[in-house]
Amino acid sequence: MTRAEKLREKFSNFADAVIITDELNQYYISGFRFTDGYVVVTKESAHIVTDFRYIEAAEMLAPAGFSICAPKSMRQTIAEIFQKEGVKTVAFEEKRITYAELEALKADIPAEFVPSKGIIEEMRRFKDASEIAKVEAAQKITDDAFAHIVKVMTPEMTEIDVAVELEFFMRKNGAEEKSFDTIAVSGSASSLPHGVPRNKKLERGFFTMDYGCVVDGYHSDMTRTVVIGKADEEMKRLYNTVLKAQVTAIEGAKVGMKNSAIDKIARDIIEDAGYHGCFGHSLGHGVGLEIHEEPRFAPRSTDFFAVGHLITVEPGIYIAGKYGCRIEDMIYADENGVHDITHADKSLIELF
Repeated sequence: MTRAEKLREKFSNFADAVIITDELNQYYISGFRFTDGYVVVTKESAHIVTDFRYIEAAEMLAPAGFSICAPKSMRQTIAEIFQKEGVKTVAFEEKRITYAELEALKADIPAEFVPSKGIIEEMRRFKDASEIAKVEAAQKITDDAFAHIVKVMTPEMTEIDVAVELEFFMRKNGAEEKSFDTIAVSGSASSLPHGVPRNKKLERGFFTMDYGCVVDGYHSDMTRTVVIGKADEEMKRLYNTVLKAQVTAIEGAKVGMKNSAIDKIARDIIEDAGYHGCFGHSLGHGVGLEIHEEPRFAPRSTDFFAVGHLITVEPGIYIAGKYGCRIEDMIYADENGVHDITHADKSLIELF
């Protein structure tokens, strides 16, 4: 069954059609990436309505079950499709459309517009094998970037130098773009979970790198923390506590468990080691067409870990004004169990 067919099953009890305006959801449902136009799915048909710039590419790709057109007036064409098929009620993406865009649709398309209830996002929570393969391809590049950077880093490099080198390596080795603004923070700045790289030479102490890349629209996300110089005993204890929390949570994650229970595995290890209040964020988030998606491993999550879920596992300890450490992998569940798709070295690495 195609994604358009699955979508049709989901909206058919409350709408006659759905208009998809969000670019990521358009790609997810149609398999075609473009930035101007609409994907329309009715109870009877499916359409990519775009402009001249994309028509050749769309026709070459020929997404299964979709008709492709590039009319002078896209909204008027949609109105004609709806009139022909007797569409009276249209679902729209209430969380992803602007007020102005919705009003423009209403002005040109005579139908009742109702919220789509997040049905596409609900579909996206569960990754199929083709999606996992794309994330794995992105993660392979990310893994390789880490192996590269620990070989080429020098004491004269700045945090910005390291961030740029990671991004350049990933682009040079097949990435479409970076997943998000690379985090590369050293010394006292490593206590900032989302610190911004500085034009400053690497400080001695922990150095945290959180980065990823995109392949075929799908993201990777990984964090590794190394030590610039030598780690003292307290640094080793902190690092090993984070590593134990991460590995134990990954090994303990099972299909059917509450996501909050998986979060608790890691959180309890950090708390029991005496680092009270030093792990303030959730254990992990979904990754896919967006870098942050549902579901999540979080203390208040009501979800259950299920086949098709792909979620990060990224505990951290942050001591304000001193330093911090985070280690992050991505795991997913299928019919054969739970798999870690991140393979970069997690041992305590000391440089220079």
